[in-house]
Amino acid sequence: MDLQLKDRHFVVTGCSSGFGKAITNALCREGARVTGVARKQDPLSRLHQRWPHQFSPLQGDLTRSETLDRLVNMVKGKSLHGLVLNSGGPPAKPAIHTNISEWDEAYQSVFRWKVDLVLRLMPEFRSSGYGRILFVESQSVKQPIPVLALSNAMRAGVVGFAKSLSRDVASEGITVNVLAPGPHDTPAIERVIAYRAGRSGEDTAEARKAMEKAIPAGRFGTAEEFAGLAAWLLSEHSAYVTGQTISHDGGNISGLFG
Repeated sequence: MDLQLKDRHFVVTGCSSGFGKAITNALCREGARVTGVARKQDPLSRLHQRWPHQFSPLQGDLTRSETLDRLVNMVKGKSLHGLVLNSGGPPAKPAIHTNISEWDEAYQSVFRWKVDLVLRLMPEFRSSGYGRILFVESQSVKQPIPVLALSNAMRAGVVGFAKSLSRDVASEGITVNVLAPGPHDTPAIERVIAYRAGRSGEDTAEARKAMEKAIPAGRFGTAEEFAGLAAWLLSEHSAYVTGQTISHDGGNISGLFG
């Protein structure tokens, strides 16, 4: 299938590793242009070396207003077609072991900047009558994960915002969706494995094997598989899909509507 992404322009946040990196590479392979944001310069430089004519890097922390200002100024008036909102998660721990400072930090790192960035860029999408907005969250928004209390709560808030926004702009050619990945073989899964191993007394290899065995597909997903679905949702083919939270989890969610 031709995704018709050639020369389309996307912003991808958290593009230095994991899902963000895989989505960036998938879009560039399709001929799209990507403005990528990450905190570390070296991974950005490597992406720019790989895609010198398609990838524009921006180093910065998106929880800081000055980084958001720089990003908006960088893409303003440049025919923006889509936005991928992706970031790492807060520390792994059950709710009873959290403190209020961690909740404040999780609000900043998981929720607040995403709302701020979407609202800042929405005029670009509305002026063109086209847009694909995609939040990368977690299966925890459908089935909370006991050791990820901070993520469970804040990512669910993102889904509420996305669903509300999707109805506001659906008639304007703008879609808003959420991807809810289950366990994937990315750097983010390592903190969950480490937490499980620390609590159970298993070594990390045993903890990983047990987690994979519990997934109906019998393995972790790959970032590249995930990016394929993301690329389709960022294409014109997904025009009638909006306001959805879509799992990519190897059957891991046990509910009927997982």
